[in-house]
Amino acid sequence: MPGLLRGVARTAVVAGTATAVSNRVSRRQQGRWAAQQAPQPPAPSYAEPPAAPAAPDMTTKIEQLKQLGELKTQGVLTDAEFEEQKRRLLEA
Repeated sequence: MPGLLRGVARTAVVAGTATAVSNRVSRRQQGRWAAQQAPQPPAPSYAEPPAAPAAPDMTTKIEQLKQLGELKTQGVLTDAEFEEQKRRLLEA
């Protein structure tokens, strides 16, 4: 009986290791394929500096404040975090 349990345990370990290795190889290969298919960013142009980002209008700020309020209501943000994010948003 102990020999049977040892054999079953060994088989389980080998199967688990094989599955883990197979999954890792698959993820690596998918990452390589994704990198090959991703469009390459254009070379930076040194002729002109990038335009300054436009100041967000009030409706954008209001929407962001609503989202912050929802995150606070859901318990994702603490009161202190909410106040800090609100301050940053209103200063921008």
